[in-house]
Amino acid sequence: MLRIGSLSRQTGCEILAKAEFMNPGGSIKDRAAKGMIQRAEAQGLLEPGGAIFEGTAGNTGIGLGLLGRERGYRVVVTMPDNQAREKYELLEAMGVEVRKVPAVPFSNPAHFFHQARVLAEEQGGFWANQFENPANGDYHYETTGPEIWEQCEGRVDIVVASVGSGGTMSGISRYLKEQNPAVRVVLVDPPGSGLFHFVRDGKMEGPGSSITEGIGIMRLTENFRRARVDEAMRLGDQEMVEMLYHLAREDALVVGTSAALNVRAAWELARRHRGEGLRIVTLLCDHGSRYASKVFNPEFLASKQLQVKPLPVD
Repeated sequence: MLRIGSLSRQTGCEILAKAEFMNPGGSIKDRAAKGMIQRAEAQGLLEPGGAIFEGTAGNTGIGLGLLGRERGYRVVVTMPDNQAREKYELLEAMGVEVRKVPAVPFSNPAHFFHQARVLAEEQGGFWANQFENPANGDYHYETTGPEIWEQCEGRVDIVVASVGSGGTMSGISRYLKEQNPAVRVVLVDPPGSGLFHFVRDGKMEGPGSSITEGIGIMRLTENFRRARVDEAMRLGDQEMVEMLYHLAREDALVVGTSAALNVRAAWELARRHRGEGLRIVTLLCDHGSRYASKVFNPEFLASKQLQVKPLPVD
């Protein structure tokens, strides 16, 4: 658990971030991968020499590849074809079979989620199904939530995070609320995702789009269904990029897009409560090196009308 020094000093609140990029596969999705593999083995769904299939934006595939290959499984992932190239390269280096598919809406049968299920049915194997598999959220309930509570010595005022499959939010919100019902759980959502409006008014609406990878959905997953969320906020790519570069330059933290969005949300909440000394916790989902070809590429940023500039001054 890291204290974000520059932002904590500026706001008078303590902004803490869990460094999930230090997991073996480099992201928070290692936890989901381990939880799903362990439960599948216990239930007899994965046997020696078996195969794991999953649809992923990259990080869950890397976690499944790392742990699955070490256990002797064949690992096959379907991925949208618009992700950072570093993810494809890392997966292939691990011996994971990568099937790129068009980046299409969930309703399209060509969507990476559906394609993973089809391959598992055709070839025979375990479909991890991270979005609907409760083992994902349960592992965060068993590990991430307790770790946050212990590392914070039982004092957490607000926890804020973005959502992909919903597993992280499901697990940590349930655990922390059980320890202290007063803990405030905040969802941060990028443009193009429907969860902001779903939490606010019960409608799954998400206009716009975002360069963030691995977060944002337009449906209610089984994992997110069990999350205990108090409020939602929406932040865009420009706000995310500003924080991403601030963290690299001021706090020696080179993080990925979802992590930068999470910290931006924590900072915005801290500004609302300036000087109150609240403890706000978020998650650094993965490392920025996984997105270097995009977020550290001036031509890419310019193509998306994004600018590298300082955080706004109050």
